[in-house]
Amino acid sequence: ADAHVAALKAARFVVQSVTTREKRKYPVPPFITSKLQQEAVRKLHFTAKKTMLLAQRLYEGVELGEEGSVGVITYMRTDSTRVAESALHAARDYIRKNFGEAYLPAEAIHYRSKKDAQDAHEAIRPTSVERTPDSIRASLSPDEYKLYKLIWQRFVASQMNPAVFDQTTIDVAAGDYLLRATGSVEKFNGFRAVYEEGKDEKAEMEEEEELKHRLPAVAQGEALRDRKILPEQHFTEPPPRYNEATLVKALEEKGIGRPSTYAQILSVIQYR
Repeated sequence: ADAHVAALKAARFVVQSVTTREKRKYPVPPFITSKLQQEAVRKLHFTAKKTMLLAQRLYEGVELGEEGSVGVITYMRTDSTRVAESALHAARDYIRKNFGEAYLPAEAIHYRSKKDAQDAHEAIRPTSVERTPDSIRASLSPDEYKLYKLIWQRFVASQMNPAVFDQTTIDVAAGDYLLRATGSVEKFNGFRAVYEEGKDEKAEMEEEEELKHRLPAVAQGEALRDRKILPEQHFTEPPPRYNEATLVKALEEKGIGRPSTYAQILSVIQYR
């Protein structure tokens, strides 16, 4: 490494090329049971068991003043991303009214469920998109409100246009070396106006950071000066221990249990 550092210190840095291309980031489907449990761990720090108890209450019914007891979400044990056409139309109307045409795709987005999904129930979504989290906040406990808001935001975002980034790559020639820097700038926030998916693994987080990395404006042939050359040593690390989110993800990937049993499996393991 020291030999490379010495060679780079003696080199001239010249911008060889600057390329900018558009990159799109698409919304994620509405929740299925496993994804709801994972996201509630990441964003709300709820255990899978707590998430399911809260979801059960939201599904069974909440006292909404004059309306009486109303189930505000669809059935919470499901492995399907299918959504009723009436709900899709309602979501599209809501987006058009509150965000404008720029955020609305030409047609409703239909997501494909996994091959082995039983598809008995719809995805987890609000029973009425017009029932915004803030409009029923007074009728919900603080935790119910947080979970309902998560479900509502994810459902609305699933029917919105992608976010658009300008991704820039700068190649710099330095003697025998070619150095590359990449970064992006958000041009249009799209579905991110409503919802941002949580990340588990280090690699996913780093990828997300790269998207937010802004690069200075430079031109081809421009000479740069090096401010610092950092030789760093890296060690491969063992995968981190599971948290509830990554464990549910692993159960799902390996086909262990069904959506209705994930919370139960986790509770039993922890209890024992």
